[in-house]
Amino acid sequence: MTNRSPTSPVNDQPVTNPLRRPPDSRPIVSRTVDLTIRISTVAGAAVLDVCGEIDVATIPRLHDALLRATNADAAAAPDQVLIVDVDGVWSCDDMGLGVLLGAAGRCRESGGDLVVVCSDGPLRDRLSRTGFDRAIRVTARLADVISRAAHESN
Repeated sequence: MTNRSPTSPVNDQPVTNPLRRPPDSRPIVSRTVDLTIRISTVAGAAVLDVCGEIDVATIPRLHDALLRATNADAAAAPDQVLIVDVDGVWSCDDMGLGVLLGAAGRCRESGGDLVVVCSDGPLRDRLSRTGFDRAIRVTARLADVISRAAHESN
């Protein structure tokens, strides 16, 4: 009895497992996705500056930052506006939009609000296409939100 590899019925070539890499091949390198979130205060308003990709891998980090910011805002000033600047975000999946909507709900429960800063581009188009901008105020410039908040507090 000979020890042969199975062959294809089509061309009589040895069948290989497509999930197994040949020993001389290089490993597949995956792209590392990261999300950077900086929290600051501008004119009395909390600002989350978000950069990177919002997806299933980075959702926990965004959710945690939004929870901390909404809890801090509610304790400091219940009617405070939380600003989330996503101009540095190049991709945001549906779960990311859901996390932002949830944070807006928490802000509104305490009498505050959440505003998203997003200038023109693919992400702004997505916010419009999904109806996100009808549920949450989206503005193109951080300065517009700051000046409006200052005007409303006077």
